[in-house]
Amino acid sequence: MKGKTECDFPPELHYDRTHNWARVEGDVVVQGMTAFGQRLAGEIIYVEPAAVGRKVKQGQPIFSIESGKWVGRINAIVGGEIVAFNTDLDAQPDLVNKEPYGRGWMVRIRPDNLEADLARLGRPDDEYRRFLDSERQRYGM
Repeated sequence: MKGKTECDFPPELHYDRTHNWARVEGDVVVQGMTAFGQRLAGEIIYVEPAAVGRKVKQGQPIFSIESGKWVGRINAIVGGEIVAFNTDLDAQPDLVNKEPYGRGWMVRIRPDNLEADLARLGRPDDEYRRFLDSERQRYGM
């Protein structure tokens, strides 16, 4: 999905407050970093592979990423089992920047309690937009 900006928040996705998104695809949740999050981080230069088969809890750190100005942990957007890591990021970590809602996805998780986890996430509604406005002010964007 080239051309997405930090203001783009596809309505079909769910969002957490650490700038990750979730897309439900059948019995798995695909997770990635929002366009706003990757803009904050800068150019992504490394994505640590997530451990496929690992059981995780929502909000638990599952891997790290590096940019030229930042190193940080990425938390599981839902609890469950990591069933896939985007191995394209091994050779092209900047896919997170170039296509944050497409080829730059990071992990797939088979959720344990999807409905409860989704209920704790945001949607691109007025409340979430107020949160983003406060983040933009916080970071001078």
